[in-house]
Amino acid sequence: MPRLRHPILPVLGALALFTGAALPATSGSQPAPVRAPAPTLARPASPTKAPAADGFLRRWLLLEPIRVPGQLTQGVVQAAVKKDYFPDQLTVMPRDGDTVSVGDQALTWHAVDTTAYNVNLFHFAYALNKPTSNVLFWAVTVVNAPRDMPGVRLAIGSNAASIWWLNGEEVIALYNDRQSVIDDGVSRRVTLRKGPNVVRTAVINAGGATDFCARFLDEKDDPVTGITVSLGADGK
Repeated sequence: MPRLRHPILPVLGALALFTGAALPATSGSQPAPVRAPAPTLARPASPTKAPAADGFLRRWLLLEPIRVPGQLTQGVVQAAVKKDYFPDQLTVMPRDGDTVSVGDQALTWHAVDTTAYNVNLFHFAYALNKPTSNVLFWAVTVVNAPRDMPGVRLAIGSNAASIWWLNGEEVIALYNDRQSVIDDGVSRRVTLRKGPNVVRTAVINAGGATDFCARFLDEKDDPVTGITVSLGADGK
């Protein structure tokens, strides 16, 4: 685990996200201003969470944003996402409060439940006094299937560009400046394996609002609901 610049910042960062507390000043700096807590995000209160009837995945681990050029074409987005920012970025299964070093910054993973169908990344970053424009967000969750579920499709929307992986395989992407629209992009038919399945996304925003939504659709294009979502590959 990378060494932290300030050992209590991850804890207080999570506090700021959910309560609106100010972060402390570090040596030679002013305290960060108090921001209202993220209005659409809550701390997970149970080991697993089942999707509602609409099927949207509402539990995620979010990494604090990484500054990147705010260009959203396919080539630029693919290059930005494939740059090595931190070790094992396409395979890591983080825990709430874990940190990674990106350049001279220590960034923290935060476990969140969204009260809406979408995950509002602007609310997430703003509450933590983090940048919301020209940034890359990483998000990870685990979908637990009670049996093999072949023929499903991952349906997503994002503001703005995003790339999505299921169990380490890239399955869908959206590019260019766009609003988040339900089922804006739909993958080819895939299989949710019995047990844990890792869904990972990278979202790049140039400016303004930013968010994403995701769910699985069955062979009839109805939302998949017979699953649970958790934050660990062990289903917890």
